[in-house]
Amino acid sequence: MITWDNFIWFVVPAAGCWIAGAWMALKSSEKSRAAQILTLLGILIMGSFIVGLWMFLERPPLRTMGETRLWYSFFMGVSGMLTYWRWHYRWILSFSTLVALVFCIINLLKPEIHDQSLMPALQSFWFVPHVTVYMFSYSVLGCAFMLSCMGLYRHKAEYLSMADELVYTGTAFLTVGMLTGAIWAKDAWGNYWSWDPKETWAAITWAMFLLYIHLRLFRKSKPSTLYVILIGGFLALQMCWYGVNYLPAAQQSVHLYNRG
Repeated sequence: MITWDNFIWFVVPAAGCWIAGAWMALKSSEKSRAAQILTLLGILIMGSFIVGLWMFLERPPLRTMGETRLWYSFFMGVSGMLTYWRWHYRWILSFSTLVALVFCIINLLKPEIHDQSLMPALQSFWFVPHVTVYMFSYSVLGCAFMLSCMGLYRHKAEYLSMADELVYTGTAFLTVGMLTGAIWAKDAWGNYWSWDPKETWAAITWAMFLLYIHLRLFRKSKPSTLYVILIGGFLALQMCWYGVNYLPAAQQSVHLYNRG
């Protein structure tokens, strides 16, 4: 039986694999097969915990903030490995590992995430695809954020070519997440869109990444401006994900089911 009480026994070996993989990537001037295998092993370990927890809870582990952090850690490993495999930037696994482990540590320090209940609004077909698609898009856009920070710091435009593909992919999944969320909202609450604080920040986030895509396609901005837009978009994403939970205006939001 896999419960949150067992989480540390999965985090420790997964973290060991991810850290070792990141170290191998940094040491090798060529694309390291060992780094990819170790990172994949860490992903599989984290994935096995998600599957086991799903079976124990008898519902998708997607309700609380702790559970979405779990998925984000998993998808950061996936996105980091895919980015490394595609472009061979040696430091990307270090960044993705750091972000994933920060969220894992937060979960270890928050025992209040232990909850089996699933409110009626979440007992919808659209619940799982909406949240998992969003978490994957967040992780891909997180890698784009890392590249934008590095590009801005080094004053180099070369990172934009990598960021482009990540932003296109992340924004596509973000769009699918918004559409499935709208269908779910119609099914659960009777409206596709109500400009709830979380929905408002979701629209702001989406618009910022669309602005980046527009400016990039039409070559209308300097690299530094584009990097700043990506950073701003990622910060808006954080506000959409969990920041709105602490806004006074959001205290009556239908999206407060994911606290914890």
